[in-house]
Amino acid sequence: MISDWKIRQEIFHRLNPKHSDDLNNVDIIECDNSQILDYALEYFKNDKLGWVYPAKSYVVAICYANWLSEDFGGDFYEYLDDPELLYQNDPYFIPYSLDKDTYDSIIYNIDLKKSSGIVPDIRTYYEQEFMINEN
Repeated sequence: MISDWKIRQEIFHRLNPKHSDDLNNVDIIECDNSQILDYALEYFKNDKLGWVYPAKSYVVAICYANWLSEDFGGDFYEYLDDPELLYQNDPYFIPYSLDKDTYDSIIYNIDLKKSSGIVPDIRTYYEQEFMINEN
């Protein structure tokens, strides 16, 4: 059986094939593995970084997994490990089980209850994608 959140995500992407988080039309800065933690933590404080990957992918995945567990129930780490979490729109996304150390380092150093940096923008997109707060 397909989860409710996956159905909502599929509907959104079918109705919105061109959306604001399309990585094909933006200038992307790539960081190496040693920089991921620094950039990821900065995303939770600053919304002016631009598109630095894969750091942004880790941040979006952590936020999505957190909110999905709150909105739909289920386990945060199961969401974070789902290869479909970011709908295969993000070629930089890595499921949790393939890079636990990096994810754990980021998670250990943030407060998921705070809404600062780029988090409010991610939340807005998340609410659109999963049709949260829609009548």
